[in-house]
Amino acid sequence: MSPQPAAASLATPDEFRAALSQLAAGVALVTVHDSGEGSQADPGPGEDAGMTATSFLSVSLEPPLVLISVREDSRMDELLSRLDLWAVSLLGEQHRTLASRFAMKGRLSDRLLFADTPHQRGPASGAPLVTGALATVECRTEQRIAAGDHTLLVGRVLEAKVPAPDGRPLLYFRSGYRHLA
Repeated sequence: MSPQPAAASLATPDEFRAALSQLAAGVALVTVHDSGEGSQADPGPGEDAGMTATSFLSVSLEPPLVLISVREDSRMDELLSRLDLWAVSLLGEQHRTLASRFAMKGRLSDRLLFADTPHQRGPASGAPLVTGALATVECRTEQRIAAGDHTLLVGRVLEAKVPAPDGRPLLYFRSGYRHLA
């Protein structure tokens, strides 16, 4: 058995960010519909919310599970602490502006952003699904896990569709949006 190395100092946030910027990630829009009163899946009066995410991944095939990471104390974290149905639209390269708008801090209201975003309601979640997305999944939260300054949500996939099977993905790499050459 080899000796254990001495405890190393932690990477700084800048070092960590620089290292992870070398990992290309798909870009997704996570959405939820807060109907206020009544059933969450009822797309009646209420409010839609969305956030751009690059931390979306498959967890399990049987049962179908996915994971998203949401900043702790964000509006989306608060909504998803109350609402268990949500959706994810995997964005194509034509959605670069949309991804940027939903990623901005201090942005316009989500209501105005969705008014300018072609979408339809997911039948299982009532959440907006982006028109022309490469794929969409609708989920029910199975587990919430506190992880540093984020909350990890494991969701059971209720619906999965591939509306644009020949589309080209929007990627995030080295702190910017990219597309396949």
